[in-house]
Amino acid sequence: MSRTPRLVLPALAAASVLALAGCSSATADPAGDADAFTIVASTNVYGQIAEAIAGDAAEVTAIITSAAQDPHGYEPTAADQLTVQRADLLIENGGGYDAFMDALIEAGGTDAPVISAVEYAHDWPGADDDAHADDDEHAHDEDEHGHTHIEGFNEHVWYDPHTIEHVAEAIAAQLSAQLPDAAEAIEANAQAFIAELEGLEAALAEIEAAHAGEQVFVTEPAPGYLVAAAGLVDVTPAAFSEAVEEGQDVAPATLLTALEAVRSGEVRVVIANAQTGGAETTQLIDAAAAEDIPVLEFTETLPEGQTYIPWMQQNIEELAGALAS
Repeated sequence: MSRTPRLVLPALAAASVLALAGCSSATADPAGDADAFTIVASTNVYGQIAEAIAGDAAEVTAIITSAAQDPHGYEPTAADQLTVQRADLLIENGGGYDAFMDALIEAGGTDAPVISAVEYAHDWPGADDDAHADDDEHAHDEDEHGHTHIEGFNEHVWYDPHTIEHVAEAIAAQLSAQLPDAAEAIEANAQAFIAELEGLEAALAEIEAAHAGEQVFVTEPAPGYLVAAAGLVDVTPAAFSEAVEEGQDVAPATLLTALEAVRSGEVRVVIANAQTGGAETTQLIDAAAAEDIPVLEFTETLPEGQTYIPWMQQNIEELAGALAS
């Protein structure tokens, strides 16, 4: 699968004050305007980021548009395949999170550039070589519809504003190359978007200044980068978060360790994933409530009517408020 090289411009970005209507779904309109430049993103998170940067220069479609759709095990449709085949630019998270996107790209034989967000993360294990591309494809062959992981790597990189800065730069650079007549507007949009991302980073730095080293429990790894950027310590047993993410039962010994952590008196906040969980997560949340520990619920995809910057700002504000309580 062809991928765009890492493209970095000095400081590119886009305002998140675009219409809250959001990008369209692949199922709703697989064809769209045949003459329009089309961006297809794996989820509405990346679709909205692309909208903010492209502005009026492109139409954006996302495959995953609802919290009811799980990117981990999403089964792509024929309409999704047609949408990807017609795309001029493709944006995915990568790292095994949205493996369905790789399957669609490979099956369709598209020559459209692909921007994979994980490749811009500071801890991406493939940063020094290209071996990860073959690893991803092999993992996909092993389990076509499963959620494949790269051991030790948290693929939920959209919860890291700094990584998203680099993703925004890459989107802007690629769009400017493909749409030179719109390059000035695209780069202005990108500048504004990155300025807002820097505001998110400043807010996280304020949390770190006030609460560095304080403990949190995160039931599933999605907000892990946000927690780390705030200087907090995640005491969740890895086996607990992995089981929850995979939709598996948490082993009794692991659950006991998790409950002991919550009842230790050291955990300041519990963060749950509103889109995943089970009986063990409920039990842990109940234990937190009994200890008067604030419980926050974050989502993996954009809530309806939201755009990326206000959504992430709300998450940060909720975290700061819970720590201050």
